[in-house]
Formats: sequence, structure tokens, C-alpha cells
Amino acid sequence: MASSSRPMRDQVEEYICNLQENIVSDFEKLDPNAPMFKRDSWTRPQGGRGVSCLFAVPHPSTGLAPQHECVLEKAGVNISIVHGTLPPAAVKQMRADHSSIPSELDGKSLPFFAAGISLVIHPQNPHAPTVHANYRYFEITEPNEGQEGKGKVIAWWFGGGSDLTPSYLYEEDAVHFHKTLKDACDVHGAALYPTFKKWCDEYFYIPHRQESRGIGGLFFDDLSEEPHKRFVGDANAQRPHSQEDIFAFVKSVGDAFVPSYLPILERRVHMPSTEHERRWQLLRRGRYVEFNLVYDRGTKFGLMTPGARIESVLMSLPETARWEYMSDMGGDGEESPEGRVILVLKNPREWV
Repeated sequence: MASSSRPMRDQVEEYICNLQENIVSDFEKLDPNAPMFKRDSWTRPQGGRGVSCLFAVPHPSTGLAPQHECVLEKAGVNISIVHGTLPPAAVKQMRADHSSIPSELDGKSLPFFAAGISLVIHPQNPHAPTVHANYRYFEITEPNEGQEGKGKVIAWWFGGGSDLTPSYLYEEDAVHFHKTLKDACDVHGAALYPTFKKWCDEYFYIPHRQESRGIGGLFFDDLSEEPHKRFVGDANAQRPHSQEDIFAFVKSVGDAFVPSYLPILERRVHMPSTEHERRWQLLRRGRYVEFNLVYDRGTKFGLMTPGARIESVLMSLPETARWEYMSDMGGDGEESPEGRVILVLKNPREWV
């Protein structure tokens, strides 16, 4: 692929801004009688900006609740484009994965740039799955006093992924989600989908529950021109290496989000549901909260970042969740729909 003369940070910023608007618009078209997403622009005092697009059904006490049941209960589609200075300890830690950062820069602070899109969708209907996606770009530059963003780029990488978290399992939904992501990956290398699917199964795991958060998808990080530890043997040769080619891969999987998820949502949002099923949905959301607050690296990084916008960091949490002491739901294996979900969460499957 021909290299662009535009800096990668500018290309990524343009892409995530357009992707955010396209995704939000598609959800608004799906449920035109619901309130619009709230578009909340913000600036970061330490450097940068972002746009948080949030949806939440207004509480009845506000007098603004819609007259029909909305498709979504809570959703967030956020972008951030930030820059600043990494402290020496962070620079030293990053050298472990990025050999292009010279060792002589240990003990020094370095400028950084980060841009990404992050989204979580929590539908109302217990039969419609929650979905999460995140795609991001990070670069470190040489110090260049007084010229923000003008220093030479000495390290860069992409990360991201998308995964599905159903309360009730429909095999055709799981196959559709994974096949759409696999098709987007396969254009850029045969090793991508199996490598990143396995990584996703390992990452979205709740050790204290001994189960996965959901039925997986893709997860990757530190993807650059350097050899990657996740690709064993000659698999490193079966993936994109140049910055432009890796960005093309990221755009492919980013563009695959809507076709991977919206057809599933459209199939499930009008299914009849019971209080029993709602109770199970809220219990599963409790597990979602446990993972995000205890194990998710992005959430922990956001909460520890000086000047973090906490409302945006915690937008992934559902509007409502439930915890029961010694719950009687889900422990009966094949005997119930709830038990069948747990079996899959404890034993990740190959869907395509």
C-alpha cells in the first residue's frame, strides 16, 4: 500500500471522528422515536480534546421518559485525541515492548500522542447482547522544546478489538459476529483472526469467577512494524507490518463493527421477555462490572491518569446491574438457557 504524506496522527484523528458519527447515526436511525445521543465535546487541560456521545433512557422522575420502550438502555461512543508528556517511569516500562525507544532516553520524559474510539452498547432486551469495541493509536516522539507534536516519532503502535457479551446465547448471532470480524481480518493476513480471537478469549476472563466475560471477538495491542510476541513461527510474516498497512487493517475491523452487531440487535430487540430473564440480564451485567473495575487495563489506566475525565472512563458501566448472594441461576448446565450460557463462558468455543 502506498504511504500517505500525512502524519499518521492526523489520519487516525480523521478516521475515528468519522467512524464515531457513522456509528451513532446508525443507532439513532434504528430507533428514531428514542432520544438522540447526547454529544458532549470536551477539552483536556493537559492537552487534547474529545467527544463523548452518550445515550441513557431518562428516568421517569425527569418527566422526559419516551413514550415507547427504547432499543438501548445505556450506550456510549467516545473518541479522545490527547497529547502530553510521559514520565520517565512510563518511558522505561514501554521500552520493554518497543525496542525502537533508545535506552539512552531512560530517565527522561517524552512527548506522547494518543487517539482512539471506545464504545459500549447495553440494550434493554435481555435477548439482545451487550457489545464493546475499542480502537486506538499511540506514538512517542523525541523531545522538541516548544514544538508540540513536531519531534521525530520514535515509537508507535495500534491496539483494539471488539467483543460480544450475551445474556442468552443464540448460536447464529455468535457465528455472525465472529464471521464478520474474521472476514475483515482475512483480507490483511491469515494469522490475524485466530491470533486475536485467542487473545480476546484470554483477556476478557474473570479469574475469580473462572469464566469469560462474554463469547469473545478480537483483541490486540502493541501492533507495529516490530516482531510481535503473539505471532509464533512464521506467523509474523502473515500479518501487515508497515504503518499504513496496519492502519488499513484497523480501519477494516473498525468499519466491520456496525455490520457485525446491528443485524443481531435488530433480530433481538422486539423479542418478548420475562422478569426472570431480566433478572438474569442484570446478574450478567454484574459480572461485566466486575471485569471492568477489577481487571480491565483501559479502565484502570483511565482512573489513574492525571486530569482523567471520569464520566467518560466509566461510561462502559451499565445503567443497572444486580448481585445476588449464592444465586440459584445458571448453575444447572444444559438444563436451562442460563446454564448453557455459563457452559460456553467457562469453555470458549471456535465459532467460525
